[in-house]
Amino acid sequence: MVNRTMFGLSAVQRQSLVISLTAFFTSLLLIALVSVLLLISFRGTAYFWPEPIYTVNGTHQDGTAFSVLANVFDDPSNEDVTLNYSDTQHPYGFQIQLSRENLSSTLLAKDSADIKLLDGRRVLAIPEYIVVPSKPPQTLDKIDAVIEEVAQISAQIEDLNTRHLAPIHEALSQFDKRNVVADAPARERLVASFNEYQKRVEALEVTRAEYTLLVSFADGTPFVIPISSIQDVDFVSRLSTMEKWQVVFSEIGVFLTDSPKQANTSGGVFPALFGTVLMVFLMTIIVTPFGVLAAIYLSEYAPNTALTTIIRVSVSNMAGVPSIVYGVFGLGFFVYTLGGSIDELLFSDTLPAPTMGSPGVFWAALTMAILTLPVVIVATEEGLRRVPEGLKAGSYALGATKIETIVRTVLPIASPGIMTGVILAIARAAGEVAPLMLVGAVKFAPTLPIDGEFPYLHLDRQFMHLGVLIYDGAFHSQTDGKSASMMFAACLLLLVVVFVLNILAVVLRARLRKRYLKG
Repeated sequence: MVNRTMFGLSAVQRQSLVISLTAFFTSLLLIALVSVLLLISFRGTAYFWPEPIYTVNGTHQDGTAFSVLANVFDDPSNEDVTLNYSDTQHPYGFQIQLSRENLSSTLLAKDSADIKLLDGRRVLAIPEYIVVPSKPPQTLDKIDAVIEEVAQISAQIEDLNTRHLAPIHEALSQFDKRNVVADAPARERLVASFNEYQKRVEALEVTRAEYTLLVSFADGTPFVIPISSIQDVDFVSRLSTMEKWQVVFSEIGVFLTDSPKQANTSGGVFPALFGTVLMVFLMTIIVTPFGVLAAIYLSEYAPNTALTTIIRVSVSNMAGVPSIVYGVFGLGFFVYTLGGSIDELLFSDTLPAPTMGSPGVFWAALTMAILTLPVVIVATEEGLRRVPEGLKAGSYALGATKIETIVRTVLPIASPGIMTGVILAIARAAGEVAPLMLVGAVKFAPTLPIDGEFPYLHLDRQFMHLGVLIYDGAFHSQTDGKSASMMFAACLLLLVVVFVLNILAVVLRARLRKRYLKG
């Protein structure tokens, strides 16, 4: 007679039901995960794809007629059509939603171009010709050469400002502090040099201003754009599929190497990418030794008492504490208390302006280290438990001390478990936003934490983070078909960063496992 449960199922049937339910929920989880990844990938890559430009004629809601050059985003599920257009009143772009009934014609404008400016703005217009000093109007096929020529003039201006004018200005400031009289020979020489270089800069600026691009809008109104403000000119309505992919790769390069512009709605994300990687790197350096040492103490030295049990339970519960609590702790203890004390001891001459007593990349890394410390401790302790007792006994039998056994035998074998904890810590720290906004991450940081000035790594500086950039982008979302501003593109990049960091850690873990556990 077959034994059955209260539900009338045999053991085989119960096992089959459990397997089926497990497979069902696993499939749901995978479908949800793949759907999220596909959505982010589709919306993120759409940010780089060049949209064709159309000549759109129609009427506004008040009945006035219009003719504009625009990117058209027509969602069949929406009653309205979104236009991103440029005209005489809005040369640098404007967005409007109109009913389909208000549009009389939409024609592909093959002579139009998407003119990207260095400050992140865009102009949709028809380029006519290029104005170059002392030469007849240039044709549009020479636009790249002219942009490069103007870029060389800008480089000369920057070189004069950096190498000559800035040092002279600093020297004159020192004279002012020492109350050097105006007719002192040394001061007069500096002023003469300053005036000479200033005239050269002004002459170059006048020459640069003469390089312009004349464009016109759909109604024929002319508009002049300085070449020095242009980053690129793309005749997107003429591009083939291969040329569009070239534009995509060019846009990705700008996205990865440029700074955010126009309130984080255009430009690139390099400062945020750099800040994210730097913060995670510093956090890993801080949390790994402390987590490993704490796990070694709990596993190898701590007595098996009620107090040790309470400590282990507390460490496990710390992993469930909301991240914002760690942010408040980091702000109150690390920034205000510890940082303020450091300022009083080492930077008293700059007070009341804080140095270490304000949010910065070091306090952010330290806060993330405290947040991820329980993960590293639990994973490391689990790896230490899996070390066979026979190996420890053999080490002791050969005359090794306890610390030698731990360093030379236990830790190498437990290193894959340690790397597992580090991988989990990296994944969590890279995606946190709330605590970082309290201890150092900002929407825009003008300078990177690393530069050419001593001490090169400035731990007191605030930094940008991809998570904060995504959070900010959600509040500046655009309703066009190129995705919500840069939010999805930055989100996709954050996933790639976490994936790459985890892959590097997984490869290192695999090598450690192969080296120490190959038997």
